[in-house]
Amino acid sequence: MPAPATACLAPNAVQRPLLARLRRLWTYFNTWRLGWAVAVVGTLISALSEASVPALLKPLLDDGFTAGRLPIWSVPLAIAGLFALRGLAHFSSQYALARIANDGMVKLRRELFERLLAADLSLFTRQSASQLANTIVYEVQTGCSLLVSALLNLGRDSFTVLALLAYLLILNWPLTLIVFALVPIVSVIIKTTSRRLYRYTRQSQDRTDALAYVVEENVLAHRIVRLHGAQDQQARRFAELSRRLRGVSIKAASAAAAAMPLAQMAAAVTLATVIGIALYQSQNGSRGGITVGGFVSFISAMLMLVQPLRRLTDVVGPITRGLTALERGLDLMANVQPEANSAGAGVSKPHARGEIELREVSVAYATTDQNGNSAPALDCLSLRVRAGETVALVGPSGAGKTTLINLLPRFVQPNAGSVLLDGRDVTDWPLPELRAQMALVSQDVVMFNDSVAANVALGAPAIDRERVQQCLQDAHLADHVATLPQGIDTALGHNAAQLSGGQRQRLAIARALYKNAPVLLLDEATSALDSESERLVQQAIARVMAGRTTLVIAHRLSTIEHADRIAVMERGRIVEQGTHAALLAQGGLYARLHSAAGRGASSS
Repeated sequence: MPAPATACLAPNAVQRPLLARLRRLWTYFNTWRLGWAVAVVGTLISALSEASVPALLKPLLDDGFTAGRLPIWSVPLAIAGLFALRGLAHFSSQYALARIANDGMVKLRRELFERLLAADLSLFTRQSASQLANTIVYEVQTGCSLLVSALLNLGRDSFTVLALLAYLLILNWPLTLIVFALVPIVSVIIKTTSRRLYRYTRQSQDRTDALAYVVEENVLAHRIVRLHGAQDQQARRFAELSRRLRGVSIKAASAAAAAMPLAQMAAAVTLATVIGIALYQSQNGSRGGITVGGFVSFISAMLMLVQPLRRLTDVVGPITRGLTALERGLDLMANVQPEANSAGAGVSKPHARGEIELREVSVAYATTDQNGNSAPALDCLSLRVRAGETVALVGPSGAGKTTLINLLPRFVQPNAGSVLLDGRDVTDWPLPELRAQMALVSQDVVMFNDSVAANVALGAPAIDRERVQQCLQDAHLADHVATLPQGIDTALGHNAAQLSGGQRQRLAIARALYKNAPVLLLDEATSALDSESERLVQQAIARVMAGRTTLVIAHRLSTIEHADRIAVMERGRIVEQGTHAALLAQGGLYARLHSAAGRGASSS
């Protein structure tokens, strides 16, 4: 299993300006232009209506309470109408932004998942399943929710601040100049906090991935952990990673929390100064003096200014966390390379004859032996398989059998040499067309949380139920499926956990039978079967192999005795070839393997 990695993260993500980071996301959230117009207009109306509240206090106090010139119900009605308009505008803007967020989230998720399906297979050696699932599902959802909510607050509060400042300028511009001192102070606080918070948020997400990876490992290896009594060891490992995550989370919370008291302190100093100057103007009858109504209106507007300014400092955290979460998805897409020639919508898929040839193929992985040398998995290997021939690959572990099988559907690329199907290099075949020629049953069976029929007919545009039943019958699984609650429509659950190992492997064989490909690849296809099930499945496979090219890997040599040819592999080379009887007569590696297998069977 691959170790957690951060290879998909863009190395310069921290240095990107805020606007540049927002522009990266714009393509996913710009489809509903009317929604953006509704959101902007609604936010603007909501902000202006909030700034209108202190403006109503001046005529209420000066002309209503003092002079008695206002009609009794005029101001209350104006306030009621104002709040009704404000509520409608707030609802419209919030609904529009929620729609925009969900549309963008769906678009981004689909693109990420499509990129995942077409990704080069090296991605799955660098990234764990939990990391990829977390990025595509949870990070995108969290990022969209946080970002849109924060942008709603940012827009509303920014408009509110501008409207209140405009009203303050009209009411008393000398005092307003003092209020303007708040703006650069809050800007510095936001900028400083944003940088620190972004750094800590990135660290927090990386450590969250590492923690999720430990959980994934222990879920997958739960039997091994218990068998080796490693619960305490794994618990200590989890606790250490939790402690590291806790530390960086506290730092992020501290960075976000520090903005509020700093902004409030700046507001308090500014407020005290304004009140002092206003009292001086009023008591000394200066030219800039204001009425009681004007003073109350000014102070109310100023106090109302503090709240959106405080929220503007708080909005840094959600925007940063939302951007960081969404950028992980964008960085994943930017750094994931698709499989070469992986596009195949609408391509024709002819039926190949099934002739296979490997010409001096070498494959080397990025691993070394005890001496630090890179030992090739395949070393100048050549093999020709006639159409319809059954060739068994045998040899000790590490001989390169599975690597050879994986060359055909291009799960592995050769470092040298060429692989041909029907005389055509596999690199010249479009990938969907090439893989349509092959059915694979491996020792690692994977099933989807879907119906039995959907698992058997995997990849088919429509499910032929009669054909599914026939394939289950040929795989000797039909009787068991008939006992399931909904028969072939029964959902199998997580990786068909309700089936036994042998039943799961027979279901995989039924899937291969349904595909009806001209090339059949069997990699330990009967390894999980008991002797009786193995005998029945071998009979089914023998019928299906007729007229098809078949490559078989099996450690149980008794299962491949009737192969047309047996290729014996050792250290990435084919050292012997022939029929079962001929190889036994040679007394070479195959004979020794067969003898060792016989002794193991008798001793067991």
